[in-house]
Amino acid sequence: MAIKKLTLMSILTAVALIIFMVEAQIPIPIPVPGVKLGLANAVILFALFFERKETDIKLTKVDAFAILLCRILLGALFTGRLVAFAYSLTGGLLAFTVQVVLKRFVTKKQIWVCGAAGAVFHNIGQIAAAVIITGTPSIALYLPMLIIAGIVTGVVTGLIAQLTLERI
Repeated sequence: MAIKKLTLMSILTAVALIIFMVEAQIPIPIPVPGVKLGLANAVILFALFFERKETDIKLTKVDAFAILLCRILLGALFTGRLVAFAYSLTGGLLAFTVQVVLKRFVTKKQIWVCGAAGAVFHNIGQIAAAVIITGTPSIALYLPMLIIAGIVTGVVTGLIAQLTLERI
């Protein structure tokens, strides 16, 4: 792996982890468990769509996936929320899969669509993990509220990634 690419991946992992850690300290004034901004996901979207022709640096979906996994694992270790690891991993894998599929159909002006879809599927994955882990199907009653919140926050994270890519 080229040094420039590895350096970029390390920086993106660090940025995603810092954003995740800061966001974990901010209380969200919504009385629904699991609602958060998910701003670290903007970094994953950035990595998924990043191409730099003049420097020959192109991150692949495997590279973006590695950044995602490192952020999830390190985030769980650093926050001490190891139980939340299963929720983040399930949601992250589902969201990433949907975003990789959508990448084939969207332009660089529509990355916000991937952000919204990813956030919705992240919430679906987290709820599925919670139902399986706790054995409490009624947790799924939170899903409609989480989907609405996911659309809003996903559009924001998608626009952050999109605008950052446009300006770099």
